[in-house]
Parts: sequence; C-alpha cells; structure tokens
Amino acid sequence: QRSVVFLGDSITQGWGGGLGAAFPGMKVANRGISGDTTRGVLLRLEEDVLALHPTAVVLLIGTNDLEEGATPEVVAGNLKLILAALKRHDARMPIVLCQVFPSSAAEKRPAEQIRALNALYLAAVKNDAQVTVLETWPLFADPSGDATVAEFPDLLHPNEIGYAKWAAALRPVFATLRLSETGPDPFTPEEGFESL
Repeated sequence: QRSVVFLGDSITQGWGGGLGAAFPGMKVANRGISGDTTRGVLLRLEEDVLALHPTAVVLLIGTNDLEEGATPEVVAGNLKLILAALKRHDARMPIVLCQVFPSSAAEKRPAEQIRALNALYLAAVKNDAQVTVLETWPLFADPSGDATVAEFPDLLHPNEIGYAKWAAALRPVFATLRLSETGPDPFTPEEGFESL
C-alpha cells in the first residue's frame, strides 16, 4: 500500500528484487507481468495497481503490443485509457511514462514502429502536468534506433547495465517529484553508540 508502483511487462518484472535496492528509502511495488500489453494492463489495473493506492506509478508498456501486430495508434489509444483510469483514481498522483525501449526488427519490434509509438505517447500527454515523460528511447537506442547487445543481450530485455541506466534516469525524476525520501541513514550509529 502507498508505494511507487512500477507497472509494465517482463522488462519491469525482470527488475525483481533489485528494484528496491535501486531506489533505497523509497517504498516500491513491482507490477510487471511477462508478456503483458496495454490491453492486459487495462484489465488488471483496478485490482493489481489502484487497490494499492500508489503514491506514484511508473509505466513502461507497449513493446509486446507491437510484437503481436497492434498498430501504434491502437496502442496509444489504450495508453490514453490507462492514463484516464489512473487520473480518475487520483488526480494528483504523479505518473512517470517511460518511452518504449528500443528493440529490433528481428524481435518484431522495428525501430520505426517504436519511434511512431513514442511520438504518439508524447502527443497524448503534451501539456499534462500530472505525467512526466522519461525519455528512455535516446538513453538506449543505437544510431539505427535498435537496442545494443551490450545492454539488451536478447535485444529486448535489459541486463544489469541497462537496469542501472534506467534507474539512474529515474532518480532525478523521483527527486523532483519529491518521491524519494531523504533523511538519516538508518544504518549510521547514533552518537554515543560506542559507549553502550
């Protein structure tokens, strides 16, 4: 309850136990499900996310829709429905929308389709103060617009290097949104501890 909910597919799920470690001092919940699509997120949003009364939602979804043959326009339409449901639940809850990561035509996720989808995502949230877009596409794409094997060994899922880059990009966003807690390190001994 009252955590920052990471919502998405296997890319989010793959963070696993490392999610909490990547954002110390922040209560997080991983709601990534392998193979999920925008349609799947819509179906499980109420019970899987909204029931947690999140303090914020980090959303990365859409790559599997493309692999299944959905057009960018259909995927973006579903995204708008997801965002509308999140806003209805809490009109002040920050939403961090991550651009769909680069992949590869070999994975049925060609660069031009991901580019088109990300452009539609940006258009959908233009001038929306509740949504912060995290530009993950330029963070990961090679000059041809595909994922690199160094960060995405299977050209779809990030490795430790990829997750570390994603986390580093998210941290300043969380700080700006005042989601990351700051305070004394709980593992620092109190004054006078040595004399006990």
